[in-house]
Amino acid sequence: MDFLVIDDDKPFRDATCLLIEDEGHYAQPAASGQAGLSLLKEDKFDAVLLDVNLGAEKGLDVLQQIIKTEPNLPVVMFTAQGTVKTAVEAMRQGALDFLEKPFTREQLHTVLARLQRFNRMSRNIERLEQEVKETKSQNPELLLDFTTPAMREVMDVLLRAAKTPASILIMGESGTGKSVVARAIHDQSHLADKPFITVSCPSLSKELLESELFGHVKGSFTGAIKDHWGKVKAATGGTLFLDEIGDLPMEIQPKLLRLLQEREYERLGENVIRTADIRVIAATNRDLRKRITEGAFREDLYFRLNVIAVEMPPLRNRQGDLLRFADHYLKHFSAQCGRVFQGFSEPAATRLRSYAWPGNLRELRNAIERAVILAKREKIDSEDLPLDQSATGQSAGPLPQPGEFVSLEKLEELHVRKVLERTGSVAEAAKILGIDDATIYRKRKKMGME
Repeated sequence: MDFLVIDDDKPFRDATCLLIEDEGHYAQPAASGQAGLSLLKEDKFDAVLLDVNLGAEKGLDVLQQIIKTEPNLPVVMFTAQGTVKTAVEAMRQGALDFLEKPFTREQLHTVLARLQRFNRMSRNIERLEQEVKETKSQNPELLLDFTTPAMREVMDVLLRAAKTPASILIMGESGTGKSVVARAIHDQSHLADKPFITVSCPSLSKELLESELFGHVKGSFTGAIKDHWGKVKAATGGTLFLDEIGDLPMEIQPKLLRLLQEREYERLGENVIRTADIRVIAATNRDLRKRITEGAFREDLYFRLNVIAVEMPPLRNRQGDLLRFADHYLKHFSAQCGRVFQGFSEPAATRLRSYAWPGNLRELRNAIERAVILAKREKIDSEDLPLDQSATGQSAGPLPQPGEFVSLEKLEELHVRKVLERTGSVAEAAKILGIDDATIYRKRKKMGME
């Protein structure tokens, strides 16, 4: 944890900081209330230790300013002997606890342990609030519905692997719900009551990403002004989810490999070997085998991640789910915007089904949100869905044509899909294709069109 110690008595202030650092935390000293408030504006702290008597300043006044700007930041008051009444008043005004001067190492240890418990509880509350917010919009139960054959096969594998410590690799196009599935694996596992920590691999520079993962010590790189514990530490006992692992810089990959193989890591700028008790789930929209060929991804890391691997089917291969998802997003955003709709018009439904959805669920969600905001009628119409109709059929790019270097299976699937879309019944489509009804039912099932 990171502590801010505000006290005008330098020997006491420095001694307190040393005791805190001996407990494995970081302590930032401040000689006055105003100096402490300035530091709070510049940096983030997990707790404040504040003296009641700050010379010309009043500690209780500083407490009120801290509460005003950082209402959830825990504050412990230092009080001299005989000022317990003041300490009680400080707690009435919002302080979490108090320490009477002079205190022993054991008394400080007790208060620090209480602050750690408070910090964990606060983070859990924040995590749960974020999960509730995401769940309301994503509705993972809808996404993970097993009625679609393509998804049923994927989830059968994942749920069997969930209760094991094995690493899991989730592949698939952007927006197919890989992060939602990763969360579902965690929730269905023996680690469900433990942390679920996400690291977005392409979001930071190499140095910052390495620090984000493993942590760093003060001075290990430019801008490292204090010690920092990384996401590996935060995920202790639970799940570390590495999103878009295919974009992980090569320089960090050996360290991740060591984490997976030996369950060991070191913070940046430190030679202390630490043990990691975590389960790793990774996701990517990249072709990792191609990345290996290009020299951008380590083959040994790939095999360590690829203990259990699945590929999330794109939305265009989940025609049976498409309108269910669209209806869900329509209800969600209608309620959010205070509007009432009677579903989608037939042209709008046709447009939804014929579009390839290169952005998958993320693109669908955005399209429905926009339609809810701009629609003028009681039903969402095709004109409310400004979709690029060149992105239709099996893929987001140009459709394969006879004579191109594509497999017969791919051409057949595209042809069957187009005939089914243009005919009124399976029997009619079977007649046009020259196959029996049982065969076309099997093909529909394989393509996820049930």
